[in-house]
Amino acid sequence: MASLGALRWDVFCHVVDNWGDAGVAWRLCRQLAGAGQRVRLWIDDPAPLTWMAPRALEGGHPGVEVRAWPRATPAPPPVLPAADVLVEAFGCHIPQDWVQALLPPRAADGAPTVWLNLEYLSAEAWVERSHGLPSPVLHGALQGRTKWFFFPGFTPATGGLLREADLLARQAAFDPQDWRRAHGAHDGPWVSVFTYEPPALAELLRQPALQRAHWMVAAGRSQAHWAQLAPALPATARVTLTQPVSQDAFDERLWACDLNLVRGEDSLVRALWAGQAFLWQLYPQDDHAHHTKLQAFLDWAQAPAGWAAWMRTFNGMTAPLPPLDARELACWREVAADLRQRLLAQDSLLQRLLDFVASRRAASST
Repeated sequence: MASLGALRWDVFCHVVDNWGDAGVAWRLCRQLAGAGQRVRLWIDDPAPLTWMAPRALEGGHPGVEVRAWPRATPAPPPVLPAADVLVEAFGCHIPQDWVQALLPPRAADGAPTVWLNLEYLSAEAWVERSHGLPSPVLHGALQGRTKWFFFPGFTPATGGLLREADLLARQAAFDPQDWRRAHGAHDGPWVSVFTYEPPALAELLRQPALQRAHWMVAAGRSQAHWAQLAPALPATARVTLTQPVSQDAFDERLWACDLNLVRGEDSLVRALWAGQAFLWQLYPQDDHAHHTKLQAFLDWAQAPAGWAAWMRTFNGMTAPLPPLDARELACWREVAADLRQRLLAQDSLLQRLLDFVASRRAASST
């Protein structure tokens, strides 16, 4: 990992509607602080942090300061110490007067400051080509400055995935049977449901492997959709409608369950680290661009036919569905465990981000 000293980072996050953007931004800030960096998180809707990261808004995490970003109402830039690194999460637009105020061309130590666009996660081939490319500003008050694209990804040629330094130690200390007993012991398979409105969920309820399942259904859109599916639930199944939980508690749920239904980007990455069977629902797009994105992920994962068919159907594509029995579910778990090992062999996003920032500061400091 690069040795940067304690730089100041400004991370900006625009919360859309599905919590993943806030989740990624907070995980990044936590990990930066854990690596000795000083972080300000600017967020336009801090409400999800009240349950996602308890005490975050009261300064409860060393090294991270949460600040309100009045994105919807134009406001003058704050008068604060300048940053060494500015991160736009998911390409959220920061007004140029804020960039000028928070990110001068040179840091206090004389090294060039670094302006990054932390992009969306994808396995598509163009991500490797685009990762680390510059985007020069050609007009306006910021003319001559450069923003750099940083793409998370699944291969060594990308920005990698967020992974805590203590992840493996936490997993090794975790007892899934203790967790299950604490959440209402049940002798069937456990399923975590954190989705949008997947077309194939009703069909999944009827599968042989899940007749005695305990379905842990997350608050929000998952529970709203679930209400429509209740008549299809086998009498032998059990349902728990859960409340929003912290990021660490959500991780433990994924570790304890036999099948994890996840959505978006942040929970996909957490499912990959869990190493349990999972189905991923991408954010649905009107032009079906998420289908191309899904296929790229399946290609990278070298997905077996049955799992790939369920993934496609889970995302609104037509595919003949094999029955999901205990043997097929075990196959999915083997695939997930293999993907986890492949990813653990790579550097984390934090390592690659610190190395990238160090290289940019060194390249332009002479």
